[in-house]
Amino acid sequence: MTTAKDLFIIAMEPGPERAVGQGDLSLALAGAELIDLIGAGAVTVDGDLIVPGGPQVPDDRLLDEAAARLTRQPPYERIEDWLWRRGRDLSAAYQSALEEDGELTRKRSGRLSFGPERVEPVETPARRRAADRREEGEPVLAALASAVGLGGERFDEEPGPGEEAGPGGEFAPGEDPGLGDEAVTTVVAAVHDAVMELEAVRQRRTIESSAFANLWRGV
Repeated sequence: MTTAKDLFIIAMEPGPERAVGQGDLSLALAGAELIDLIGAGAVTVDGDLIVPGGPQVPDDRLLDEAAARLTRQPPYERIEDWLWRRGRDLSAAYQSALEEDGELTRKRSGRLSFGPERVEPVETPARRRAADRREEGEPVLAALASAVGLGGERFDEEPGPGEEAGPGGEFAPGEDPGLGDEAVTTVVAAVHDAVMELEAVRQRRTIESSAFANLWRGV
């Protein structure tokens, strides 16, 4: 299993945490793919640019697809641009792939047999591996999960009085929250920025919609 698949599985776990937005999750999945490609030596990061490396790619269909979509000629693609391009509808692609592999199942919400469906992980070695990584606080998975609001606080939230900022707290450029690799830290920071940008777009659209509705109501 890959970091992206582990992230998707923990995002689908039933629980009291807020539902993860599909757009947020797609951006984080694109970042997770890039981190796995870095780990495999398939790409390197030069500043904020993704530089293709050797042909080594983990044996995974979606990672193969991600590697095939890399920009292989200069000027290379910026990490931020990759997140938005690769991330488009990426959560739906992961859901389909994991359902095909028997890692996800559909269940009805509530007691009614005709209620809305939700997707939940199946009890498999992949689910246990993802849960173990999360419970152990594995830094990369924890940082990506926090970026989309999993783990109690969002990646962008300020620490409270007397608390230290970590993977779930404010992330300053150049800071390494235990990730152990400058390139990985750069990718996680880019995911954080992209999720924040998406949230700003949502808020702006909400304000614009409210203003438009008020205009028609004569408010």
